[in-house]
Amino acid sequence: MERTYVITGAASGIGKATKELLEARGARVIGADIAGSDVNVDLTTLQGRQTLVSEVERLSDGRIDAVLAVAGLSSPTVATAAVNYFGAVATLEGLRPLLAKSDSPRAVAVTSMASLMPHDDALLDAFLDGNEEAALARAAELAAGSPEQGNLIYGSSKQALSRWVRRQAPTADWAGANIPLNAVAPGVVLTPMTASLTGTEEARTQLAGMVPMPLNGFFGPESVAQLLAWLSSEENGHLCGQVIFIDGGSDAVIRGDSTW
Repeated sequence: MERTYVITGAASGIGKATKELLEARGARVIGADIAGSDVNVDLTTLQGRQTLVSEVERLSDGRIDAVLAVAGLSSPTVATAAVNYFGAVATLEGLRPLLAKSDSPRAVAVTSMASLMPHDDALLDAFLDGNEEAALARAAELAAGSPEQGNLIYGSSKQALSRWVRRQAPTADWAGANIPLNAVAPGVVLTPMTASLTGTEEARTQLAGMVPMPLNGFFGPESVAQLLAWLSSEENGHLCGQVIFIDGGSDAVIRGDSTW
């Protein structure tokens, strides 16, 4: 039977590449983004998150097979905190009842290798406490500070999302409901979101110094799309709470043996 997928961030980058790949394989995909998609919503807002759920329910007739929470920002702004963590969690939690009606439900979030980078303790705690008001207030403080402080917003949001996936995946709501919940953590992917960081040879060299990717360096979104397609497929019936680093080796270089 045809599988129905929901992909946020579907208008560009990894989301677009994944949507195109799944559609080429015969799947039905409901794309969501701030503009230019099947469902146009702003995931920084409560209304946008609620509209996403109601519109997906309407378009899917109340049943979906997979959710891919891809939408995200990398700018040192409050919006990055709102979308990357609270928007992603609202997407996964809000659409879980529709997933539960599938015979082979799957859910995947997109985090980042930046989850390994320095973070802001206060912001991370606010994320994990589910306190959006406090998180956005702290993000505003960081955004108004130095560039180094502003850059902590992205990594903190992605670390928080990775932790949320790890904590939620084995619970009754997910594993107990036969819904594998996992995440991917890409390295530097050549998308519109990273264009300002990879536009010149000097910028690429500087970024490579911060994000070591010894296996083939930076890459296009199609590689991440292939992994997302498998994780959200019927074949993936046993991965639970895994954050898979598709990063050309950044995780191995930065963490080494620490995972053991």
